[in-house]
Amino acid sequence: MKLDVMRVLLTGATGGIGSVIAKRLLEEGAHVLLVARDEAALAALVQSCSFASDRVQAHSVDITQSKSRTALCEVARQWHGGVNVLINNAGLNTFSMYEELTEDQIDQTLAVNLQAPMHLCHDLLPWLRTRESAAIVNVGSVFGSIGLPGYVAYSATKFAIRGFSEALRRELADSRVMVKHLAPRATRTAMNTAAVVEMNSRLKVAMDPPERVARELIALFKRRRSSAVVGWPEKAFVKLNAVLPGIVDRAVRGQLSIVRAFARRLRPQEIFSK
Repeated sequence: MKLDVMRVLLTGATGGIGSVIAKRLLEEGAHVLLVARDEAALAALVQSCSFASDRVQAHSVDITQSKSRTALCEVARQWHGGVNVLINNAGLNTFSMYEELTEDQIDQTLAVNLQAPMHLCHDLLPWLRTRESAAIVNVGSVFGSIGLPGYVAYSATKFAIRGFSEALRRELADSRVMVKHLAPRATRTAMNTAAVVEMNSRLKVAMDPPERVARELIALFKRRRSSAVVGWPEKAFVKLNAVLPGIVDRAVRGQLSIVRAFARRLRPQEIFSK
């Protein structure tokens, strides 16, 4: 699928990863419908994309609300002849030991990271089937293959979105709709506070700039790949965790005291877009 024929609905567009993805897609000639909750941030993003003003539009919406999603999908079906790519990028991560999370924080993590993208896929799929070619891209996380302390609820949703992407890809294998999954590792965005960045440094966890994630997403299309894990040695750890999880268990247990210490220093942080 060529990028210059894409009409993209991008959720979480104002986040660190989302805003860079938007600009890279526009640079490649795609049309991009920017979706996020913050109207002011959307307006600023549109302004920064003035080089492609005829190919970009913003839509402020809370994708966890059914009526809002219905209205968004109606816009998506009409915008520039109708979207043919859905990129589910919006995400919520609360760094905290699991027992310290509130019920609302758990529910919101599920709503944003899992339920909203599943509902958007379900609502738009009949339309996408009518396109000459179409794609769904779910932005997951390496934490969707390796569960880590401090990220229990987040990992649960990312494991689920990876499984959802795999199953849907196979279900649509004989259709014109491609399903892709991208799993970034830790990324330098507002989702990760200064304390989390410090913790990652202590644990020797590499953090990528958002530009790398955007490049990997573009590569999914250019190389016709269905999935990718960003970063090394994370790619190796994903495979190791799948076949010898006990080794990873022991390695993570050795880091547990550091994770707990940083979790105590922080109030749980909620960021709604990557």
